[in-house]
Amino acid sequence: MTADTERPVASREPPATRLSYEEFLEWCDEDTLAEWVDGEVRMVSPASERHQAIAGFLFTVVQLWAEARELGVVYAAPFQMRLPKPLERGREPDLIFVSQVHRDRMRPTFLDGAADLVVEIVSPESFARDRGEKFVEYEQAGIPEYWLIDPDREQAEFYRLGDESRYQLVLGGRTGLYTSQVLSGLRLRVEWLWQEPLPRIMDVLRELGLVS
Repeated sequence: MTADTERPVASREPPATRLSYEEFLEWCDEDTLAEWVDGEVRMVSPASERHQAIAGFLFTVVQLWAEARELGVVYAAPFQMRLPKPLERGREPDLIFVSQVHRDRMRPTFLDGAADLVVEIVSPESFARDRGEKFVEYEQAGIPEYWLIDPDREQAEFYRLGDESRYQLVLGGRTGLYTSQVLSGLRLRVEWLWQEPLPRIMDVLRELGLVS
């Protein structure tokens, strides 16, 4: 799967009645930006060009690292993640990584359970949701790593589950080097995300030691 350079426009009206998750999946096609929360459909706004550029950059880097290390699979939005019960949530993160050991959670059109890594790229429309509702949900679902990328503020936050299964901030700010545990040592330079234009993928792969 590859990251789209442009996401479809959320133009459909959400149903007025509550839906089961199965009914939601039947209603929600690949051209509809929506999430499922307690039986209700919540529409999601289209992403900006910068949002999409950063999403595509991260998708490529993470996918190539995971492929080279045979770690698992990477999916970019739009792709649904149904969080485990008792959470009644069908979320659509900007990026998810699913390790080999959890490949059994994959279904043809969604991930049935928690990902091993979730990335959300914050927009003005999603700021409160990504830092509030989703932060709590992903923590409760036991997602080991949660990355929050804010292009407007040029700030990134990297969380890991720590004591008592609570997220702990490992690195935050505009610069720095984050080393992922879930992705077996992937080193991400935060300042890459704010460069205009973004770094060339081949240069990044050389720094990561994936190519010579």
